[in-house]
Amino acid sequence: MRDPDPEIDSFKSDIDLQQYAASQGYEVDKRESWTGSTVMRKGGDKIVVKLNANGHFIYFGVRDDGDNGTIIDFIQKRRRCTLGHVRLALRDWMGKPLTAPLPLFPKLRPTGKDRLRVETEFRRMQDAPEHPYLLERGIPAAVLSSARFAGRVRMDGRGNAVFPHFDQDGLSGFEIKNRGFTGFATGGEKGLWVSHTFKSDISLVLAESAIDALSHAALFPDSCDRTRYASIGGKPNPKQPGLMKAAFGRLCPGAFILAAFDSDDTGRELAELVGSLLESFAMETGRKDLNFRVHLPATDGEDWNDVLKRHDSSFPIA
Repeated sequence: MRDPDPEIDSFKSDIDLQQYAASQGYEVDKRESWTGSTVMRKGGDKIVVKLNANGHFIYFGVRDDGDNGTIIDFIQKRRRCTLGHVRLALRDWMGKPLTAPLPLFPKLRPTGKDRLRVETEFRRMQDAPEHPYLLERGIPAAVLSSARFAGRVRMDGRGNAVFPHFDQDGLSGFEIKNRGFTGFATGGEKGLWVSHTFKSDISLVLAESAIDALSHAALFPDSCDRTRYASIGGKPNPKQPGLMKAAFGRLCPGAFILAAFDSDDTGRELAELVGSLLESFAMETGRKDLNFRVHLPATDGEDWNDVLKRHDSSFPIA
């Protein structure tokens, strides 16, 4: 529903909150920003800016559950002023020539209520560079805290390990893991769990679970510096093949794609699926430079975490 006050509605939709915050001294945290969400910081204040389904720029504060809303709320929260003072401030800001050009910001895609709720919950979780459950599974803290995986594993209020999933619009949901428990964010949808990517990367490891991907990285540390990782989180849903193809398209010429699934019938079927997706990707794009390898544990029935727990890294990648 649109705001009944036309001026207030125009403030919410016509003023890019990213730009306004930048004019107030906030800077973008590129490391924590992703498609559809811009993280901005000023001193100890950290906010996430998004666009809602009504076309209003909205934000939420990461450290305060009551700090959220539109540009109106953003100003009132920080200046502790009346709505009349907000009107005057925004009229003045819209009519005043800038003394210095503001940075360009990406066009944000509208976010529905479910996804906004999912992201708000996720953003308020703590990074988990030494998660107890994952340490029990044999995944070293050095892997979890590395530049490759920093922030890609978090801990919720119950101590669960949380793995964010992304699609073309940004954060789509998150897996929840702990001893004897597996869940997924309410209102969320599987995309791909992904590591950070770097321009120097020459390979992509695709695994069935994030824990398997992390295990593979721990087993083959010499490859980790130039390898990006992704997992599908179990049985693929209809949109994940397209997300995998998009991941192929972001690889450098001549890169390798490793299907590092479980050594069982399901894992072999998934590896075959990835191979067929790469073939169709090559036909659709004309890119035939990418290389494909199937890399399953040598012992039938095992996954890469089983291998890691045995401290057996004797399997060559190539």
